[in-house]
Amino acid sequence: MAGLVPAIHDFKLPQLVRERRRGCLIHDPVDFVYIVLGRDTPAEDYAMIRVRLPEADVRRLEEIFRTTADAKLRHRVQIVLMAHRGRRHPDIAADTGTSHRSVTRWLNAYLDRGLDGLRPRTAPGAKPKLTPDLAPVLRQWVIDGPARQGLDRANWTYAELADHLLKTKSIRIGTSALQAFGAKHGIRPYRPTYKYLRGDATKQQTARAEIADLKKGRKPANSCC
Repeated sequence: MAGLVPAIHDFKLPQLVRERRRGCLIHDPVDFVYIVLGRDTPAEDYAMIRVRLPEADVRRLEEIFRTTADAKLRHRVQIVLMAHRGRRHPDIAADTGTSHRSVTRWLNAYLDRGLDGLRPRTAPGAKPKLTPDLAPVLRQWVIDGPARQGLDRANWTYAELADHLLKTKSIRIGTSALQAFGAKHGIRPYRPTYKYLRGDATKQQTARAEIADLKKGRKPANSCC
């Protein structure tokens, strides 16, 4: 290819130079990847990334391509492997069903960050509505009971706690999420409990005798009147 710099390894560029000019070295091939542009390069090959990988890296990428369950990662690894085997960008784009821009993007990502540049990034989740600073508040509500909060009920339920949280803190949360939060922080609404006690047999016998005497018109023997 015309216009190539003859001694490529004499250049020590610190990072990828994002220039798209003819006849210039785009990346320093200290390890395994470089990009070159020539004066007589066809228009569709301008800024084409030439990838040369060590055999160990090729084996690693091929293993990931065969075994990964992530379709996006497999697709991006395939682009890098095809570029390593000398396929032109338009051909890679056509064979993988993607755009020329995407091919360039993933080759540059691999060049910059290696395999980590190809891994799909997980989008950050929604900000949690129940934060740890609410745990002492909910715990105190449970300890004080609903009456202290001006509610006409004896005990809390998760649904009532969620409703009160919405009215006082403007935080809308489901009962299952509130239950999970309570379990994590050791908060559980009190529920009414019933305890059945067995009566004293001696006192019951005395009471029955007194009732029998009353029915007969006699005063109980232990009466003081």
